[in-house]
Amino acid sequence: MAYFGPANLARQYFVDMGYEPAHRQTTADFLVAVTDPTARIAREGYTKQPRTAEEFAEYFLKSDIAQKNKAEIQAYLAEHVDQPEKKEAYVESARAEFAQLTYEKSPYLLNIPLQVKTVMTRRTQILKGNSLTTGVTLFSFVFQAIIMGTLFLKLPEATGAYFSRGATPSSTTCSVLLFSALSAMAEIPSLYAQRPIVLRHQKAALYHPFVESLALTLVDIPITLVTILIFGSIFYWMVGLQSGVDQFFVLLLFVFGMALVMKAWFRAIAAAFRSEAAAQTMAGVSILALAIYTGYTIPKPTMIGALRWITYINPLKYGFEAIMTNEFRTLNGLCSNLVPQGPGYENVTLENQVCTTVGSLPGEPDVNGSRFMALAFEFYWSNTWKNLGLVVVFGLAFLIALFLFAEFNTGLATDTSTVRFKRGTKLKYNARSKAGDEEKGGTAVDANASHEKTTPVRAVERTSYTTEGAPTTTDVFSWQHINYVVPVPGEPDRQLLEDISGYVAPGKLTALMGESGAGKTTLLNVLAMRTDTGVVTGERFVNGQVLPVDFQSQTGYVQQMDTHVPFNTVREALLFSAKLRQPPSVPLEEKEAYVEKCLEMCGLVDYADATPKLLLFLDEPTSGLDSQSAWAIISFLRTLADNGQAILCTIHQPSAELFQVFDRMLLLRKGGQTVYFGDLGHHATTLIDYFQMNGARTCGTEENPAEYMLDVIGAGATATSEQDWFAIWKSSPEAKAAQEEIATIHAEGRNRPAVEATFHSEFATSWAYQAWELFKRDAEAHWRDPTYLIAKLVLSGVGGLFIGLTFFKSKDSQQGTQNKLFAIFMATLLCVPLANQIQIPFINMRQIYEIRERPSRMYSWTALVTSQILIEIPWNILASSILFVSWYWTIGFPTSRAGYSYLMMAIIFPCYYTTFGQAVAAMASTAEIAAVLFSFFYALVLTFNAIGRQEVNCSPVEFVSINPPAGLTCQQYMAAYMSFAGGYLTNPDASSACQFCSIRTTDQFLELGFNIRYENRWRNLGILVAFSVFNTILIFALTYIFRIRQGRVLPSFFKRK
Repeated sequence: MAYFGPANLARQYFVDMGYEPAHRQTTADFLVAVTDPTARIAREGYTKQPRTAEEFAEYFLKSDIAQKNKAEIQAYLAEHVDQPEKKEAYVESARAEFAQLTYEKSPYLLNIPLQVKTVMTRRTQILKGNSLTTGVTLFSFVFQAIIMGTLFLKLPEATGAYFSRGATPSSTTCSVLLFSALSAMAEIPSLYAQRPIVLRHQKAALYHPFVESLALTLVDIPITLVTILIFGSIFYWMVGLQSGVDQFFVLLLFVFGMALVMKAWFRAIAAAFRSEAAAQTMAGVSILALAIYTGYTIPKPTMIGALRWITYINPLKYGFEAIMTNEFRTLNGLCSNLVPQGPGYENVTLENQVCTTVGSLPGEPDVNGSRFMALAFEFYWSNTWKNLGLVVVFGLAFLIALFLFAEFNTGLATDTSTVRFKRGTKLKYNARSKAGDEEKGGTAVDANASHEKTTPVRAVERTSYTTEGAPTTTDVFSWQHINYVVPVPGEPDRQLLEDISGYVAPGKLTALMGESGAGKTTLLNVLAMRTDTGVVTGERFVNGQVLPVDFQSQTGYVQQMDTHVPFNTVREALLFSAKLRQPPSVPLEEKEAYVEKCLEMCGLVDYADATPKLLLFLDEPTSGLDSQSAWAIISFLRTLADNGQAILCTIHQPSAELFQVFDRMLLLRKGGQTVYFGDLGHHATTLIDYFQMNGARTCGTEENPAEYMLDVIGAGATATSEQDWFAIWKSSPEAKAAQEEIATIHAEGRNRPAVEATFHSEFATSWAYQAWELFKRDAEAHWRDPTYLIAKLVLSGVGGLFIGLTFFKSKDSQQGTQNKLFAIFMATLLCVPLANQIQIPFINMRQIYEIRERPSRMYSWTALVTSQILIEIPWNILASSILFVSWYWTIGFPTSRAGYSYLMMAIIFPCYYTTFGQAVAAMASTAEIAAVLFSFFYALVLTFNAIGRQEVNCSPVEFVSINPPAGLTCQQYMAAYMSFAGGYLTNPDASSACQFCSIRTTDQFLELGFNIRYENRWRNLGILVAFSVFNTILIFALTYIFRIRQGRVLPSFFKRK
């Protein structure tokens, strides 16, 4: 401990110790400086003052202040410790801070009901601020209801529509699963984005983490209710389901209940895993289980015993049974397919015909819906309210799991320290650098250590870096009468900058200052040509002439926001920038050596490209840094300026030491109005004299000039000003002199040759080189993110094995053929969670491009999109190959068809869903919206070959029994019918109880039931390839429309960017 005592004595304490403050150094800055060996200043004549932490502590313990502290502590203990009445008063005071019913030992001041109420208010505000996501979700449900209602418009009640009518409630369930459950999956990115916030709130003892999940659940209930009411109302009456009011509300009740249960389930999954990719994997596998084991996709009798138990723990099974039996319990459908019928059977009576629909009775033309449900699926209406109770129980169980995981598993995988790169290693080109150059002396660390141990403490000179060989910049960047106006919805346009003029001279370090909201960063972005909204007027020049076309490539811009590829090292990030921002004429070895010099913080030694050709913009480079780090940054900028670099830097309330490093300053007040522009002078005397001459109070001898000027213009936290400093500046001699100086710069510059573009285009390198470097960077990022890759591969492998075991060795019966069909359907369904995973890195990389790399003109957006497509497809082909191997032969598909099936399912289809998912992400602003849109746009493609051209052998329950007329055998009676309708008999010579199967081949089954033909297999492959190509084109088109040319869609197609 260096000091503990009265604040007003601290400054003099260290002065007496042997240190003195710098000129106009505030007490706070002085106290920080004395603990920094490179910043403290020794008083003349003092040589034995403390230097190390131990010496500071020893000095303090011997001081009068320390002894006084001990005496005060003893007096306090004697007065307050072991005083029961004071202890009780303290306890009562502490207890009064807590709300009623709060647990005594709880760290939270509010009880749980008040926490829930408060967080619900916050959740409502978040929803209002993010209304786009809610609107997109509602739109997807409404549009899907219209599409499905149109597809199944006014279904007839005959048995021919039983599959469609039965599939229609199934489609309702699938819609809830794929649009409500998948919308819950779409919440996973936003839930992980909220985790750091919830964790900070927990550490601040604001509320229990589970309260956030409870508030989200409660706020989301009315939104889900409205969504389901609209969806169900449109869909139900368009399709023409049973018109009973009670049946309508029963359907809505179960659809709403299942939607809530699914949301609770997927939120619980997100809460259970610290990694987003792992949660997506678990969610994808669970979707398969939920969708398959409802008892409809694969009826219970055909399930393998080892997995049948999943049906009993599947909440959708109980909801689905209720919806199906609710629809069929009042339905008696007229048989649509009596066998035999057609030519030659005109006079046959019902006694010699049978309905092929399950549940039919001999001699009856109608099929009872309840009987159909019972025999086909073992579904019973009598189970409805029991099923409702089970749905509620599952929902509560999932909510409890959600709350428990949220309370005890709030952190993220990134909260723990991980080593992504082997320590102590460097890239191969590092070997070329000379670590021990004797002419340059030791390293900075060695120098500091030596200084602290042996050198007497005295005023530390500014660190000097050399930039040998760096050419002096002679170009002057200037701007005149800059105004910036942006539109505000529902309000008049807002002016952010007003009539600002100035210039940045070579060799000068110019500060851009002002209070928060004054427009510092806005002006920096306008000058650097980084704005894409609003109207900018005024003029910007280089040497009084128009800006070159590659102005952004010739300037450097250091952003305040930390936007980088998280899996790249610092060296790789710098090398990537060097490769793309320096022309091909610069050898790779020179670029690599340039990066090494940057890493050494030596200021681009020996290389002409080390500094920007025109000027350098920096947006608050010292924000969030301690005094030593801030001093190092500003010293480095000073060195660059001393070697001829023009620098414009925004900075927020610098210390007096940092402030006097700058040469000039542009000071803004709120509204983007100029208050001062000009030289600072030695110790800021020029600036101080300007304000004092115009009526400001006198600056104190120990006052920081940077804080003084903000205070006098009314920009401080409590400062006010009665003077209009903007008007004072406009009428001042200094403003007139500045305009004359700018005019002189323009006049002299126009007599010189114009600044030419360094590159032939806005980019330094060719498109192919950009795409290759981006591909390499993306490949490294993927390889260094094993969680993402493993999640992709595990989801495909486990999902494929799960489907394969579910439909294990499906037979060649009608039901077995249908099982194979659904197995393919479920395999394609896996692309939904896989696409959700793909969209996250796509959007993250796009954000890095938009925020940092696009304004710097590092590369073309088309190169970025190309690299994103090319890096994902190989990994998705590998994942689909794993799925194929674990899925194809397990189900029992023939090996003779494996080649075509692999081509379709493991090569073409991954290209399709990869490009489709990225096309959706291209027009979405967030991963959550992209996931919702993908679940809406994705057409479940059933492209396959393996179940065609095979014989069907009906199972015993699939045969129907027909009694032929007297005197005819089964073969004689059914021969004419089988000749045009197909099918076969097992007892052709019998004269009664003919066992007839209506399907002979899988081609007949697929064509009659699904309009799928084996002959179209190559055409279908070509169509899928065409869709993949179309999706690829769509990625570029949608990126251009939604991200490159925002708000100017049509005109943009006729102008070159």
